[in-house]
Amino acid sequence: MVSIHVDLEKLEWRPGSTKYGRVAVHEGKEIIQSAILSDRRQEGGGLALVSKVSPPPGKVVKIVAVARSDEHVFNLEGGRGTKSGQPLRSAADYTLNSEGQVHSALIATETLSLVIYRGEPDENISFEVVDAAPALEALRSRCPHLSLTGPRGAERECE
Repeated sequence: MVSIHVDLEKLEWRPGSTKYGRVAVHEGKEIIQSAILSDRRQEGGGLALVSKVSPPPGKVVKIVAVARSDEHVFNLEGGRGTKSGQPLRSAADYTLNSEGQVHSALIATETLSLVIYRGEPDENISFEVVDAAPALEALRSRCPHLSLTGPRGAERECE
């Protein structure tokens, strides 16, 4: 087999609306796009692509999927976030979603990722564009038992 070489400047970006439908378009602009780097599934291999997610201002993209094969995700720019649109504190630059794993991502900033599937790509359960929750509401949803009128710094109890 010969090596595969791709010029990143000449990638053919595919609109996410072909996969996710109209919800992947906001005010005429595609929110998610992908470009295939290599597809060796016919030969028993996997699929490598670059994914670009561009949430509208004040919105969060919520994706839920099931891994049909091991999925390796390398965030090159941006990354996962919270319901309030803030960057996730423990956001990793690399994630492995094992075959069969139900997983999700909240993306609130422009994100560019290298995604490598060992075989077939994810089965998508849902793709939504939602309003970013105000920070206080996000804290309440994460820590419903927390008294927000208590001493300063009490929110750390829920981290």
